[in-house]
Amino acid sequence: MSKKCILFIIIIFSVSVLSAQEKTKLPSVDLKTLEGTTINTSEFGNDGKPYIISFWATWCKPCKKELNTIAEVYEEWQEETGVKLIAISIDDSRTAGMVSSIVYGNDWKYEVYLDSNSDLKRAMSVNMIPHTFIIDGNNKIVWQHTSFSEGSEIELINLIKKLNAGEDISSKH
Repeated sequence: MSKKCILFIIIIFSVSVLSAQEKTKLPSVDLKTLEGTTINTSEFGNDGKPYIISFWATWCKPCKKELNTIAEVYEEWQEETGVKLIAISIDDSRTAGMVSSIVYGNDWKYEVYLDSNSDLKRAMSVNMIPHTFIIDGNNKIVWQHTSFSEGSEIELINLIKKLNAGEDISSKH
């Protein structure tokens, strides 16, 4: 095999390894707060502790069921594990006006952001909602799941506890 061929293989391998690593890092995208302020996802964090990102929409019943179910135990979760949840609405300009009333009407204590242009949704390959991610203390995506069923929230908090204990949960996609 020629030196050029070996070099080409090494370059291709290096690029694919970098791409795979890059996919696990939380993408940097601008979102809007409910008040209309722009925030970049690079500012997301939880003081080195894991956090949850949940993609949802006002028209998605399973999404609202998931977020309402978690809301019932969220304070306990925070006290026990320090986790926080960031809810990302993918509502477009036609339905984004309803986001605030749902958030405040359900008394959600989450950070809520609007991804009206679907930039973060695309960057994280979200095709179906609800789509939930666990992000570790280094802003790496370590777990993800689509859909919601009763009991899913128990699996979610158990994974956060394992992550806090130093266990690797990334193989459990």
